[in-house]
Amino acid sequence: MEYKDFKIEIYLPEGYIEDMRKELNDMGACRVGDYDNVISFSEVKGYWRPLESTTPFHGNKGDINFGSECKMEIRCGISYIKNVLDKIYEIHPYEEPLVNVIPLINSYFRE
Repeated sequence: MEYKDFKIEIYLPEGYIEDMRKELNDMGACRVGDYDNVISFSEVKGYWRPLESTTPFHGNKGDINFGSECKMEIRCGISYIKNVLDKIYEIHPYEEPLVNVIPLINSYFRE
């Protein structure tokens, strides 16, 4: 099976969602059919521990930290994936962004 579309999950502070949406949409991502700027986001809570070699955006080195952030989700065609990931890592505020790229099979059921 050859994948055409992907869901990208990006974990980031809520204050960065608008800029991320604009940048990714301007690249041609965030499209679903004849719609652009299509994103969704939800608040998530999580734990993390920055190790001694890190420079954390939030939290204390060596401590198990707890906090909230958002999970932003977009849909992206395969031809955009490399450039979209490069842009995410370029503008994301975290030292180690959590980004998931998940293949979608929706198009196989609509043909």
